Amino acid sequence: MSKRVFVIAEAGVNHNGSLDLALELIDAAAVAGADAVKFQTFKSEAVISRFAIKADYQIRTTGKEESQLDMVKKLELGLAAHLKMLERCAQHGIQFLSTPFDLESVDLLVDHLHVSMLKIPSGEITNAPLILRIARTGKPVILSTGMSTLAEIEQALGVLAFGYLSCESKPSLEGFSEVYFSEAGQRILKEKVWLLHCTTEYPAPFADVNLHAMETMRNAFGLPVGYSDHTEGFVVPIAAVALGAGIIEKHFTLNRNLPGPDHKASLEPMELAQMVAAIRQVEEALGKSAKIPAPSELKNKPIARKSLVASVPVRCGEIFSECNLTAKRPGTGISPMRYWEYIGKPTQRDYAEDEAI
Repeated sequence: MSKRVFVIAEAGVNHNGSLDLALELIDAAAVAGADAVKFQTFKSEAVISRFAIKADYQIRTTGKEESQLDMVKKLELGLAAHLKMLERCAQHGIQFLSTPFDLESVDLLVDHLHVSMLKIPSGEITNAPLILRIARTGKPVILSTGMSTLAEIEQALGVLAFGYLSCESKPSLEGFSEVYFSEAGQRILKEKVWLLHCTTEYPAPFADVNLHAMETMRNAFGLPVGYSDHTEGFVVPIAAVALGAGIIEKHFTLNRNLPGPDHKASLEPMELAQMVAAIRQVEEALGKSAKIPAPSELKNKPIARKSLVASVPVRCGEIFSECNLTAKRPGTGISPMRYWEYIGKPTQRDYAEDEAI
């Protein structure tokens, strides 16, 4: 991944189970200038039990009459739809990504769609069998860390390292930890893994965002970090870029008024385009760490700075003092930093008021 901020337009399940809507979302993400558009790939019965309840935000947006399983079942897209979505992404030159929520979906994305990387969502960070299957594909991973502690993130990274290195021993917490702390484990994680800070609430309260946690994760794990945003608007993603996020992921929809669980907490296409444009401006403005004059400001130095001038008419032989020597624009003469070199010395000629020394 390049040093340019990688912007993921998170379509998620905002296609409402419609291939046509999914293709429109791809079109909108491409027009907005996103680097990738990401969906969610799953088999409902493999992910959600019939006893699972809805989250509060899902009840607010879809009601409580149907179960979580019934709600999500309507949002599935099969292999044929995925292939058409992949084709549409290729037509636009935008990267196709998806989050697999079950083992079969990992195989679909890797074996049939040949995706270049996989995303592990926050809710799966303790799902060791899924994480292990993903790692054994060898694909790079973006790992979201919503609802997680540093210890839980470390455990997930241990599973990834174990899988990437194709360890033959029986998977175990002890084995994951041993591989995580090994030189080979650390090396493979640095090659393969990005961490995304995230607050898993829809919409996420600004007070719960805690963007400084990105730096904590970077320091703790030595891995590149980014931010997956669930707040309203896009002020927080812009701030995350300023704080060093290398990936920004943001939900978007064609219309926030569409039925479905995630539309209300998503950007509409024009807002997505504005966010991408703002990110590009911020990353350009971040520049380099050296503090030197910018080329555009050099021409203003003589206009904005000052030079030593006579504050009143001064005759040859008079002594420079605070009464007759001052600093005024333009800055084309002697720098006022040398003011005290002249105080107490005799003038060599006459000076008119405001004349440069």
